Amino acid sequence: EVQLQASGGGVVQAGGSLRLSCAASGFSFDDYAIGWFRQAPGKEREGVSCISSNGGSTFAAGSVKGRFTISKDNTKKTVYLQMNSLKPEDTAVYYCAVGTCGFGFLYDLNSSGQGTQVTVSS
Repeated sequence: EVQLQASGGGVVQAGGSLRLSCAASGFSFDDYAIGWFRQAPGKEREGVSCISSNGGSTFAAGSVKGRFTISKDNTKKTVYLQMNSLKPEDTAVYYCAVGTCGFGFLYDLNSSGQGTQVTVSS
């Protein structure tokens, strides 16, 4: 059973940074692409970033490109999302999920666990 636990959210001022972590268990970590999507009140879910199973390729949505960086540590079975130059519009609940990572992130909503709240104040 795929189990993913997101953590690392918080409240930060605009221009600040946060690093989110996604701890995986219950499945073969090396076999799956994993990424992040976010949900803000009143807005559609957005696939933010993902990384391929072997870590060789990544995707970042245009809204975060150049500011967010995704990485993975296979020994720790953890995926990270380093978020820099945060903006108030980045405020959302962030979830990690398995899925398909290519020119976008097609995430399996059923694989996402409890998300982590990111709040960026202006």
